[in-house]
Amino acid sequence: YPQFDPDNTGYISTEKFRALLQRHGSELDPHKLEVLLALADSNSEGRICYQDFVNLMSNKRSNSFRQAILQGNRRLCSKALLEETGLSLTQRLIRHVAYETLPREIDRKWYYDSYTCCPPPWFMITVTIVAFFLYNGVVLDRFVLQVTHPLYLKNSLVYHPQLRAQAWRYLTYIFMHAGIEHLGLNVILQLLVGVPLEMVHGAARISFVYVAGVVAGSLAVSVADMTAPVVGSSGGVYALVSAHLANIVMNWSGMKCQFKLLRMAVALICMSFEFGRAVWLRFHPSAYPPCPHPSFMAHLGGVVVGITLGVIILRNYEQRLQDQSLWWIFISIYLIFVLFAIFWNIFAYNLLDLKLPPPP
Repeated sequence: YPQFDPDNTGYISTEKFRALLQRHGSELDPHKLEVLLALADSNSEGRICYQDFVNLMSNKRSNSFRQAILQGNRRLCSKALLEETGLSLTQRLIRHVAYETLPREIDRKWYYDSYTCCPPPWFMITVTIVAFFLYNGVVLDRFVLQVTHPLYLKNSLVYHPQLRAQAWRYLTYIFMHAGIEHLGLNVILQLLVGVPLEMVHGAARISFVYVAGVVAGSLAVSVADMTAPVVGSSGGVYALVSAHLANIVMNWSGMKCQFKLLRMAVALICMSFEFGRAVWLRFHPSAYPPCPHPSFMAHLGGVVVGITLGVIILRNYEQRLQDQSLWWIFISIYLIFVLFAIFWNIFAYNLLDLKLPPPP
């Protein structure tokens, strides 16, 4: 390095940088070489930041490197990732996930090169298998509780308006479902959409969107449908699915996934069917009067979280959310809503003198 930067400025001239690429290009991954060439092409000052080069080779995308790529023409001199042949089954799966979730070819290639499946998408798999099936099957000795089952409301998981002081119920209601159809649709959407998203964006971001949707769902019910209980993971599932669909719509021209229109149609049909069933069930005569059937407002709370916080998280692939102004705007709105709902639950129920259903 000192021979290319004798003055220790932290920069290398583009001429020396290109000479290095020509000399050692065969030793580099072709996708990284492609991005390095784009970095050189995008620079108009005649020099390359050495730290950007280090960040690239260590699979770390800094803001300065990202800006250099965005300001350049980003000509992709080699064939698209989709056209590569001779890939193993695992490589084809990773490539498929990249095309399903990322709108830019340069991001898809970056993800394809850097993804190691370590850690695996543990959050969505754990929530789906352990939380839904293991808990219901082992603890309750029943894989799903219908709304007519005697234990439907008589457990410590369901959100019930009379028991809203038990704060864990605002989260644990996702472990119970109002029937096998409710459970089946949520599991299908959660695995088909949530697992690929977690593979790309990581467990931290996806779990945040999911949990934010879950909390917003139960709080929305406590504000807008104050006498109804809540069950099901629709708040979290709808947050993920709506964020993914909104991201596809916003980046329609860049999304190269096959059958994207068909996939969107299938997802919307499943969501509409499940939401329609929830609305019908809410106004259907209850098996435990005067307590009504579960509310459908959790679905809407999840959708709102998905098209606000979720879109910001999915749009900024491997970028620091702390640097995004929209992120702070939406997270502030979300926190204001949470605080409002908390005070609503403390004071509004008594002020409105509602007649709540008796505790189960």
